Amino acid sequence: MFMLQKGRRCRPRHDMIDHLHPRNDATATQIMSVQEDVVLDCTDWLAPEEPLEIRVQGPGQDALSVAVTMRTPGDDDELTIGFLYTEGLIRSRAEIVHIEANTRKLDGQPCNTATVTLSHPFDLAPLKRNFYATSSCGICGKASLEQIAVHCDPVAPGSVIARSLIVELPQALRQAQQLFARTGGLHATGLFDLTGRLLLVREDVGRHNAVDKVVGYHVLAGEPSLARHVLLVSGRLSFEIMQKAAMARVPIICAVSAPSSLAVQVARRFGMTVVGFLRDRHFNVYTHPERIALDR
Repeated sequence: MFMLQKGRRCRPRHDMIDHLHPRNDATATQIMSVQEDVVLDCTDWLAPEEPLEIRVQGPGQDALSVAVTMRTPGDDDELTIGFLYTEGLIRSRAEIVHIEANTRKLDGQPCNTATVTLSHPFDLAPLKRNFYATSSCGICGKASLEQIAVHCDPVAPGSVIARSLIVELPQALRQAQQLFARTGGLHATGLFDLTGRLLLVREDVGRHNAVDKVVGYHVLAGEPSLARHVLLVSGRLSFEIMQKAAMARVPIICAVSAPSSLAVQVARRFGMTVVGFLRDRHFNVYTHPERIALDR
């Protein structure tokens, strides 16, 4: 016989205080949770997801719509600038005159836009593609893979990390995932130095958005190159994440899941080290293993 218990929390999750990133608000919802012969009527927490339209304008120009991405609200300035930088639409912080993120509500609905004003005229026509980024796949809606090839030089050699340090990265990232701890529904990107120290973490419903937020943080700080860092993503390693990492000059990219075939091709082309299935103190190295010191 089923037993109904009310007011209990379905999946207890611990709260964490993280100086690397303030926690975004989760959305409470009432659910029925079935656990063997017990039915629980309780509250659970959902990861927030809303669209963000990215617009760009130059002096005297009307704002042009560049992309719509489904994202977790918060760090919208970083997401916007990171997107523009990793897509090659801007090259430095010096080009940015102003960023206006508008998240006010109109008629009860969020009006989510971010408008970037540049110091020079902005022309979208040379891109010859339309951006529509969903939370699951950032390259959906682009005309073809051939039209989104990365235009940057290979990553410089060097930047070695010890094997004993790299196996500790997933635990450090998980402990810093505040919103994931409440909802279980977010991707994360962590930026580490070569000593294994976690420098920055960003969470989002879109894995590519989390990467853009990390890159955007450093572009806004005037430090777009991450040439002596390690990037760890919480899910699989896709082509677009590799494209973004290449634009940010990241030499070592790790994932707790598998890389795609095209992600590995990008890594070989641009001289980047790809580590996959980094979990339970095991990992696979797909490209450029010379950056992993196995004897340390």
